[in-house]
Amino acid sequence: MIFLTPRNITIAAVVAMVASAASAQTAGSLRGVVRDREFEVPVPDCTVTIVELAKKVLTDPQGNYIFTDVAAGRYTLVFTKEGYARFVRAEVVVVAGKLSDIDVDIEGAFEDMDEFVVQEIQMGGSEAALLSLRLDSPALLDSIGIDMISRSGAGDAAAALLLVPGASVQDGKYAVIRGLPDRYVSAQLDGVRLPTSDGERRAVQLDQFPSTVIQSLQVTKTFTPDQQGDASGGAVNVVLRDIPDTDGIQVKSQIGFNSQTRGKGNFLTYQGGGLNTWGSDEGRGVPTDLIGDSWPNAVGTESGDAPIEWKGSVSGGGKYEFDEGVKVGVFGSFFYEQDSTYFDNGIEDSYWVDTPGGPMVPESFQGTPTDGDFKTLLLDVTQGSQSVQWGTLGAIGVETENHKVSAKYLYTRLAVDTATLAVNTRGKDYYFPGYDVSNPSGPGNAPSELMASPWMQLQTLEYTETSTDSVILGGEHKFGFDGLDAGEVPLGEVFGGPTLDWTVSFSGADYNQPNKTQFGAIWLPASTNPGFPPFIPPFDTNPIWLPYKPDANFTLGNAQHIWQDIHEDSNQFQLNFTLPFEQWNGLASYFKAGVFSDAVTRQFNQDTYSNFNDNSSYESGWDEPWSAVFPDQDHPITAGPPYIDVDYTGAQNINAFYSMAEVPLHEEFKLVGGARLESTSLQMTNSPEADAVWFPPGATAPVRLNPGDGDVDFSQTNVLPSLAFSWTPVESVTVRGSVAQTIARQTFRELSPILQQEYLGGPIFIGNPYLQMSDLNNYDLRIDYVPAPGWFFSSSWFYKDVTNPIEYVQAVAEFTYTTPQNYPSGSINGFEFEGRMDFSTVKEGLRGLSIGANATLMQSSVQLPQSEIDLFSSPSIMAPMSSRAMTGTPTYLYNVNLQYDCEPTGTNFGIFYNIVGDTLESGAAAADGNFVPSIYQTPTASLNVTISQKLFKGVDFFMQAKNLTNPEIQTVYRSDYIAADVLNSSYTAGIDFAFGLKASFEF
Repeated sequence: MIFLTPRNITIAAVVAMVASAASAQTAGSLRGVVRDREFEVPVPDCTVTIVELAKKVLTDPQGNYIFTDVAAGRYTLVFTKEGYARFVRAEVVVVAGKLSDIDVDIEGAFEDMDEFVVQEIQMGGSEAALLSLRLDSPALLDSIGIDMISRSGAGDAAAALLLVPGASVQDGKYAVIRGLPDRYVSAQLDGVRLPTSDGERRAVQLDQFPSTVIQSLQVTKTFTPDQQGDASGGAVNVVLRDIPDTDGIQVKSQIGFNSQTRGKGNFLTYQGGGLNTWGSDEGRGVPTDLIGDSWPNAVGTESGDAPIEWKGSVSGGGKYEFDEGVKVGVFGSFFYEQDSTYFDNGIEDSYWVDTPGGPMVPESFQGTPTDGDFKTLLLDVTQGSQSVQWGTLGAIGVETENHKVSAKYLYTRLAVDTATLAVNTRGKDYYFPGYDVSNPSGPGNAPSELMASPWMQLQTLEYTETSTDSVILGGEHKFGFDGLDAGEVPLGEVFGGPTLDWTVSFSGADYNQPNKTQFGAIWLPASTNPGFPPFIPPFDTNPIWLPYKPDANFTLGNAQHIWQDIHEDSNQFQLNFTLPFEQWNGLASYFKAGVFSDAVTRQFNQDTYSNFNDNSSYESGWDEPWSAVFPDQDHPITAGPPYIDVDYTGAQNINAFYSMAEVPLHEEFKLVGGARLESTSLQMTNSPEADAVWFPPGATAPVRLNPGDGDVDFSQTNVLPSLAFSWTPVESVTVRGSVAQTIARQTFRELSPILQQEYLGGPIFIGNPYLQMSDLNNYDLRIDYVPAPGWFFSSSWFYKDVTNPIEYVQAVAEFTYTTPQNYPSGSINGFEFEGRMDFSTVKEGLRGLSIGANATLMQSSVQLPQSEIDLFSSPSIMAPMSSRAMTGTPTYLYNVNLQYDCEPTGTNFGIFYNIVGDTLESGAAAADGNFVPSIYQTPTASLNVTISQKLFKGVDFFMQAKNLTNPEIQTVYRSDYIAADVLNSSYTAGIDFAFGLKASFEF
């Protein structure tokens, strides 16, 4: 096991180590007077908190407060008192050996929203503010702010998530928290669950939210009843930028390049490819007038120039206060990005074990090596991809003394154009070592050997448009109990003023894939035919291209055109009521209750066309690919049959009610508990084309799909309890624990027993209408330690017990296909360690230097169902196993960052290192009676460096270098039943360089 190796323990210990031996710090002091702004009188018994130190004092009858023995540094002060609005004073400087005076005036309010009330602390995206939010939150919370995101060079929410302890990203866009993939993670935008246009999962693609619209990224790792019930791994909340406190505008622009896309004429694209300025192409609709005729559309790749990589943004806003105390603010942002990626060193190999105990050999299909006529997939891959992303964010808010209402609108659009060329020549070399394609009579070129793993070209041209738009309306209303009483006790002495907050959102997501084109061809070289002497002398045949038909029945053509559209809407509403009160000892407590509703509808449509039953060929050399002339030849394109598309409409409705309370048992120990009642209903109605078929559960052959067949109507109600505690044994230490139950849901696709293929001849997926939701028991324990200003250390343990985890398995009917299945059980056990060290408080010469690090170690397991156990124990496989790791769970995650901020010169420097450990991508399987080992992604590291320099007031120059290590991103076959890892796939992403200017102007 990798979980607790000496190497991992050593690294974790270094990350968690507390620098108690740091040099002694000369202390300073803080003092001040708190006054009532309206009446200009002292405010006694006001709580003054130093956020970074978790120190609190009360003002005396004259409103005075004092903190002694405060180490030199920068702090955030929070002033709270019942009957007054919360006041925050940031960037308070304490100088060694000196006394700092900080006097403040606070405003009266009808009620107290003291720090015990559950709410988002509106202190921006500074690290100090987010640390305060972390220490005050009833759930285990990790956050990163706009400062850290900007310095790390993270371009979007997905890249920023990698900075969070215990977080990783799947496929570059889906959140994985503590080893649990997107199914177990609730991804939100300003607390609102967004729809998704992903065809295979109900997960929000985080790469569509650029960093320019993000204020902070908050990851809640434990469940509380006011969260959505599927936040098992955690809830990722992308907090959008809000109305600024000062009027101003910010402009940012940068240009860059990738080390693998430099140069002219060597970028992979295709005729008619590329993107327009706004990522919209209306000319890719189905050519209905040409159905039954040849299509002029390109089917193959060609070389071209890489686009320029650049991005820019402009944002601005301000706030105005009227005489009546009404504040109105606005904020707007526009962003634009043009990017590209390219690699020509890709490898995608398919292997299996065809003899129990034997070595890995290339996977063969459409025949066997014994037959002498078969195909293999040992592919060398070249790929070029270019993208355009743009969008806008607008916000407006109105605020009075006790009421706030706001409206936000976000629109993002992402267009991606990708050309892929996959070539198989190594298969021939495997079976005929030293193979010489130029020798017509050599091994592998004899007439009987030509079709043994022939050379092959597979080309894919894919253009997609993804867009998301969301309107988010929200409000917060505070009320008082003046004049109301319960018998002889005024309510205002027992209860604080209640707060009512609400959110209404209307969101939509669209995915448009117009004409994804796939073309396959095999190539046979010149071959010496022995003839029939003396009548027919020996002769050499001409090189020739033949169609590669991916389907075993050979009725499908070698050119495929697929149109796919997905549209999903989400209308969401949530209402929360919070009532502060004093418990029996007079300690601040609160009760909270609320309702939640999310109505999601989805429409899925796919139309597929091909040159069915086309057995033509083309005589030409390897360097003259058939794809170049195919559009000019006669290859009629039609719709199915034999291939039938099945569209569907789906609806998911989630309704919930919750109640919870936070009650301190004494000043150092408090409990937070409650429960959430959440109901789920999911319906799916199929709209098949004529002659469509489906696979009823247990069927080994397809059955005609009649109206109503294969439709899904699923519903379930869960009660989800949660209990947590927070204990502060000493002022600088906080211990938290949590026990909670959560769920994980199926997707539309997973419930439908319809044969689904992304493309003709591709992997087949068939849903399971009997699939059940998963139940999770979650256990968490965390210790936070703040030994000094700017210093923070944390250690966590977590354990998740999963009942009915949803995993994918291979099944066999007339063919092999993938289907989801509930495994009996699963678990994840892990530890997190985190440290942040600001050396400004250690020595004056180290001012501005800070180091942060975190490590997560995880061990996961799922128990296989009996059918899988029997399959792997069968005589043809002989690879017995009863459990395996959970897919998508890394064995470890490490992050280290070093930052230096030199205020006198305006220079900022940052180094960010991230590594993700071994991660299971797909479990072991059986195919055609052969054993396919598990596929793991090997450890992948990235190193980013950022530098910024202030040129003059408000204008900064910056440079970024990302992925400096440029590692090979690899997956390997791994099993106890093979001698060593065998390469499955590999490529490098290249090094990204960028430089630009950022200007900020205040009005």
